Amino acid sequence: MEAADNPLVEVRNLVKYYPVPGGGLLGRKNVVKAIDGVSLSIREGETLGLVGESGCGKSTLGRLLLRLEEPTSGEVLFQGRDILGYDAEKMRSMRKKMQIIFQDPFASLNPRKNVAHIVGEPLFVHGMKRRSEREEKVQRLLEVVGLRREHMRRYPHQFSGGQRQRIGVARALALNPSLIICDEAVSALDVSIQAQVINLLQDLQQEFSLTYLFISHDLSVVEHISDRVAVMYLGKVVEVARKADIYRDPAHPYTQALLAAAPLPDPCRETVRAVLKGDVPSPIDPPSGCRFHTRCPYAEAICREREPELREMSPGHAAACHFAGKRPSLYKAPG
Repeated sequence: MEAADNPLVEVRNLVKYYPVPGGGLLGRKNVVKAIDGVSLSIREGETLGLVGESGCGKSTLGRLLLRLEEPTSGEVLFQGRDILGYDAEKMRSMRKKMQIIFQDPFASLNPRKNVAHIVGEPLFVHGMKRRSEREEKVQRLLEVVGLRREHMRRYPHQFSGGQRQRIGVARALALNPSLIICDEAVSALDVSIQAQVINLLQDLQQEFSLTYLFISHDLSVVEHISDRVAVMYLGKVVEVARKADIYRDPAHPYTQALLAAAPLPDPCRETVRAVLKGDVPSPIDPPSGCRFHTRCPYAEAICREREPELREMSPGHAAACHFAGKRPSLYKAPG
């Protein structure tokens, strides 16, 4: 399905700081800068892949979109309306359109409830009070995700990991949402099961006109499922582009290093490894200027002094780097 040009979701200058217990130097309070000025849009009908190292803020961004956590500042627009001003009642109604599939398919399911209750609970909360009507809907949802009617009376521990994630998908579909946040939705599964769940998600997107934010650290999975890809580093989006542009010609040195570090499925094909120096800086005290400059092999004085803007280099391809396209790439695309 072709993604429409109009954004379904848009975030503007989104910020999320977490206070750190205890005082800092000179009585100043320290904060973890989990999300620090992110602006991003997700077009209707597309899959936007969100990648980056662990701790860069990917999952936090997904939770902020759903208002599972409240941002420190910024805007979250859904279908053009800022949902941060909605009260609890209006937000409850909005949640029909925005759902999430969690990373751990066992921890996200209540072990004391059977599948009929787990998948049917959103329907009950949002007004479907007749049990027979709910169970009929649950049965249809289970069939859609590849499970059977008799699975309704079973409990989460009686299923495999892939089956449990299918239950999570069915629960996310129950209220006919427009947007689904897939938060590392396949990372806890075996590779063969990953492929099955990814194919299921793609089929459901076609059937129900869904929009996905697909959060993952697995670059090969993101390449397979995404239309566009956004790359995060230390609470910032450093590059966003169409999938083909990111994987063929990444502009930001961090994106280049991520792709160069990914293993290739062909053992006979050599690849150049771009080994980054140092560790990821602390989000409590991020570097001045470009946050990547402490690990970037091309960093110069301007990188330490001035933060680069996320600027468009070509139609649909933006990168936050002072020297994007002006330095040799750390990555050579295979083929």
